[in-house]
Amino acid sequence: MPRMYGVAFFVDHRFAILIDGGFFCRKLKKKLSRHPEVEDVVNEISAIRTHDRFKEYELLRAYYYDSEPATGKIVHPLTGQTLNLADTLVYRRNKAFLQKLELQPDVSLRMGELAAHGYKLAPGSLGSGGLKDRDLQEDDFLPHTEQKGVDLCIGLDIARLSLRSLVRTIVVVTGDSDFIPAFKFARREGVRVILATMGHGVKRDLKAHTDGVLD
Repeated sequence: MPRMYGVAFFVDHRFAILIDGGFFCRKLKKKLSRHPEVEDVVNEISAIRTHDRFKEYELLRAYYYDSEPATGKIVHPLTGQTLNLADTLVYRRNKAFLQKLELQPDVSLRMGELAAHGYKLAPGSLGSGGLKDRDLQEDDFLPHTEQKGVDLCIGLDIARLSLRSLVRTIVVVTGDSDFIPAFKFARREGVRVILATMGHGVKRDLKAHTDGVLD
């Protein structure tokens, strides 16, 4: 067992928390009927950290995965007006959120990219059967953005934490079945994987490749 300054360093009692930011914010926004704040992230981390299952554990760090808010200019398909995404309230709010979260103790941000691809039809803008039952209006379109690299960051960190034996348990806050290969890899390396679903219904296969679920 490795030692530091003559004191046993119990790796077996260290764990990390990995939070899928997109999933987290969607679940909390629906629950709270508002945009999540940094305090909501801190409270979620605290709830996991103080859970009876981990009362004897030391938290290595909480990792929060998200994308920088999208920038660039897009043109509305109906009005032809150009929107500078960096001048929007959404950009300012999300930027401020990430900057404040980055300063929280024991929290590390892992950032992907958010690419803008013009506009898309908003949910409910089409009538039954997918057919238009009225003329489309300006508000029927929303900016279309695509997140890139976040899932890869989560998978790489799961592999890094497992291979370097930095922790023996990983708690992942997500509902995404795409992480099954990463979970299987960690477990083969002897790391316990706990899934925190925030009450979200997940596929059986995702649960099958974890060592437990926290609601």
